[in-house]
Amino acid sequence: MTANTDEQRDEAARLETLRKYRILDTEPEIAFDDLALLASHICETPMAAITLVDKDRQWFKSRIGLAVPETPRSISFCSHAIAGRGIVIVPDASKDERLRDNPQVTGDPHIRFYAGAPLIAREGHALGTLCVVDRRPRRLTAAQTEALGALQRQVEAQLELRRRLFELRAANANIEKLAGLMPFCSTCEFTMTIPADPAAIPALTEGVTAMLTQKHWPEEQIMSVGLALQEAVANGIRHGCRGDASKQLQCTVNISGAGEVIITVRDPGTGFDLAGVANPLAPENMLKPSGRGIFLINGLMDDVQFTDGGRELQMKKRKT
Repeated sequence: MTANTDEQRDEAARLETLRKYRILDTEPEIAFDDLALLASHICETPMAAITLVDKDRQWFKSRIGLAVPETPRSISFCSHAIAGRGIVIVPDASKDERLRDNPQVTGDPHIRFYAGAPLIAREGHALGTLCVVDRRPRRLTAAQTEALGALQRQVEAQLELRRRLFELRAANANIEKLAGLMPFCSTCEFTMTIPADPAAIPALTEGVTAMLTQKHWPEEQIMSVGLALQEAVANGIRHGCRGDASKQLQCTVNISGAGEVIITVRDPGTGFDLAGVANPLAPENMLKPSGRGIFLINGLMDDVQFTDGGRELQMKKRKT
């Protein structure tokens, strides 16, 4: 078996995985646009994008400061980035042997700086990137690089939620199985206690997705609730439980008579002072690693309240 044959099979498997997300050529979505905007602000670049690398093209799910919706794959910077797993940084494309003759370097938009964080599917394939671009040579600080990696994980989570939603809708038997395993009551309420382990999060989000799907919630709202729940539990694991998998979090979900989903997440930690959490979009806080999770949850849900000294989070979303 030749190396070329292996590469062709890997690429075929990567493209097959990309199709499972059903995202190519879809309309803009605020959840993705917000993450691209944050990347642009934090990295202080005039351009940013969430890209997906198709067979012959690079398509932009979200773009900041870029005029075209896609480019040929043959001139795509992100084709180089998806070859690895770490963030690819090009300080000056005009001096990079791979890119200096690229028409996007020699002509409009005259790219010099590029940083691309690969978006990895559950199968391990890189689907595209979260990237930031500038017209002048430069570098990212360590804090900016760390923040770009954090935003990359949020884009991956949003993509995964989208895929899981389609999978659940396509497999009614799986939804019924989930519903049968969950202790629903007359008010559509269930409570789950999970270990402080990120691997336990998908089971929780799948249960909530199943509930909302059965209640015929709009797809975009289901994705928003799922992403907010995932971020809330991840924050509880990181901060409330300090990553100690021997500890547990409790999550209660119900749907009120008015059609509002109410989710409460409680961790056993020492809590925190909400007044001390800085707005991550304020210029003086752009490079700080904290506060982005709470900011994201506030943007996704209609009402967010912290009680018991920050140990309990209650968030609500109204069905539209």
